[in-house]
Amino acid sequence: MNTSTLVHIPVDGVTVEGMLDIPEHALGLVLFAHGSGSSRHSPRNNYVAGVLREAGVGTLLMDLLTPEEDRDVAQRFDIGLLTQRLLAAARWAHGQPIARGLPLGFFGASTGAAAAIEAAALLGADAAAVVSRGGRPDLASRAALANVSAPTLLLVGGWDDGVIELNQQAYDQLACEKELGIVPGATHLFEEPGTLEQVAQQAALWFAGHFAPIPHA
Repeated sequence: MNTSTLVHIPVDGVTVEGMLDIPEHALGLVLFAHGSGSSRHSPRNNYVAGVLREAGVGTLLMDLLTPEEDRDVAQRFDIGLLTQRLLAAARWAHGQPIARGLPLGFFGASTGAAAAIEAAALLGADAAAVVSRGGRPDLASRAALANVSAPTLLLVGGWDDGVIELNQQAYDQLACEKELGIVPGATHLFEEPGTLEQVAQQAALWFAGHFAPIPHA
């Protein structure tokens, strides 16, 4: 049985809205960082989140920008701002009784992938795993790419020209446990039949395989 709750997360004087879903006996919690122009209502990320929950992983889908902020294209690419919002959401989630003690992971798409890597680098051992879907991890700082310790999976479509090379550049700078997965026959949005399913299954395996219970003090 899932516990699904519409949540409001106060951060930077604004309120970030999200949907928190925690399966019974959850293995961990994954925070979703959406890409430029997307939202927590994204059908693709909601599909992936559903597969994660079937695998026993909790999810928090949220809008890192308010509707007003999202109308400013520059803010969609403000990796520093997105990272701070993601960190605030992580702190908020760990303060919720239903999520307390759960290992934490990040799932980033497009520009959200850079924010996920930056957040994981800052959290250090408190971040358990990162997955990027068609992301731009190359937009993360060199310091973050070098310092992130959470096992990181970069998933890219085989027909996503240009983005494969950018992911390879970021992959080469990662010093953590890492994997670069190319999904054959997929373009940037993984709209081709069966490709998003592959992303979701690989993400679920990655998170479930790297989540281990955090011992209570």
